[in-house]
Amino acid sequence: MHGVLRRMMDLGRLALMGRVGPVWRAFWNRLYSNHTSIGFRRDLTVLFAAPLAFQPLDVRALERGDDLSCLEVETPGLTDQQVFERMTQRRIVESGLRTCYIAVSSDGMPCYMQWLILANNNELVRTTFGNLYPRLESDEALLEGAYTPEAYRGKGIMASAMARIAARAADSGVRWVITFVDESYAPAQKGCARSGFRPYLRRVETYRLFRRNVEFVPLRQLGEIPQGQRAIDGAS
Repeated sequence: MHGVLRRMMDLGRLALMGRVGPVWRAFWNRLYSNHTSIGFRRDLTVLFAAPLAFQPLDVRALERGDDLSCLEVETPGLTDQQVFERMTQRRIVESGLRTCYIAVSSDGMPCYMQWLILANNNELVRTTFGNLYPRLESDEALLEGAYTPEAYRGKGIMASAMARIAARAADSGVRWVITFVDESYAPAQKGCARSGFRPYLRRVETYRLFRRNVEFVPLRQLGEIPQGQRAIDGAS
């Protein structure tokens, strides 16, 4: 099902649950807003040792039958934001993207999840996320949908799991793994840096009357002079 329709269905469900806050925020955001994210990139040809989490982790592909109760939205005591985050994850799980990896803690429960997406999924990425990401080249992969269940946050899991998931792209001949983080969200940016990623791109996302425009502006770093910039326009 098209990503836009799925988002509308989720917003309708939130409204029926009486959680109108996220619905109004989504409405006003799409009416008029400006949002900036930083694109991070890791070069897999550079040796990098994944940092250790505060507990042992088993990182593997998501399997049928894995316990995803951490994404249930009817769990008592959840905030509106937590319900919204879980709905977003469920939407990606059901999008058709089959390359989700999870980190499993010592209690056997998934404590982190993220998709490692190759260039052969460019069209599905576009269908699921609209124009939010640059089109992947054959030597690139995208990390998207990072999620740590509430009970496992603050334990260094993101950086360790993310680094190990990214490294798996080398088996497919990928050199560059990219990911995007809200420019104002310092903890996630620190997690990316600890996972071997460095900033290389700024994504400027604007909404005007429900139409989204996304522009990608390269950053100067480590003496590298980026070649031009890419812009993608379209509706979401």
